[in-house]
Amino acid sequence: MFVRIIGCLIIGVLLLSGCKSKNKVLTHKEKSKTERVEVSKKSKTKPIKEETTVVKPPKPNASYEEVVSNYIDDYNAIAKEEMLQYGIPASITLAQGILESGAGRGTLTSKANNHFGIKCHKGWTGERVYHDDDEAQECFRKYKEAKYSFRDHSLFLSQRSRYRDLFKLRKDDYKGWAKGLRKAGYATDPKYPNKLISIIERYNLVAYDQEVLGDKVNIAKPDDTKIGTYAVKKGDTLYGISRRYNIAVGTLKEYNGLQSNEISIGQVLYLHPVKN
Repeated sequence: MFVRIIGCLIIGVLLLSGCKSKNKVLTHKEKSKTERVEVSKKSKTKPIKEETTVVKPPKPNASYEEVVSNYIDDYNAIAKEEMLQYGIPASITLAQGILESGAGRGTLTSKANNHFGIKCHKGWTGERVYHDDDEAQECFRKYKEAKYSFRDHSLFLSQRSRYRDLFKLRKDDYKGWAKGLRKAGYATDPKYPNKLISIIERYNLVAYDQEVLGDKVNIAKPDDTKIGTYAVKKGDTLYGISRRYNIAVGTLKEYNGLQSNEISIGQVLYLHPVKN
């Protein structure tokens, strides 16, 4: 009997020591996991900040005239750049922006940097917001910055066949562009053309068209007796030449019968319209 009691005590001691050793192993593993998490947190890198377009907000008590003037100051350079690249009159782009965005103060513009009321449409893969328009909670495109909205506006018009006839108009024919936009279905408001024309004339937005077209090209009254030309050099692009001579890319292509932006060294380009 005494021998059995001693045997049980020995077995009990061995079991207790085994449990303690297991607890120590588990505790050690928990500490090592915590250390790994801390190391991974320290190794995270900060996101790179991108440059943004500087926009000066109007004063809180500014009049509507001041708000519009501020909007034009902020975005006329972008509108002129879009005119150079895509042939859409800067006056039309600015007038549409003023009308569609409430001169930058509209809800859709504030929420999504959408200055032209462009809806998602089929194939849009970017960010989106939902806003009441013709119907409740319609899908509209959202942009990181306003400049992307202006670019998308240019692409929207230039890449859709229903707006094709617009690009056959003179670049100084803002009335024709305003009426053409309504006819092509850009807006449902029958007064849309008159509203654009009124904004353009009230704020003299044609001045920005003239800055792009320059004195070298007078589309309304071309001087056919002085036809300027340019011979393409190494490194030239159609866009670079258009900027140098203040001619829209589309106009330059029209003068020279070009179907694409490809040009070759030594090629002679007309900088004025040529008969026949």
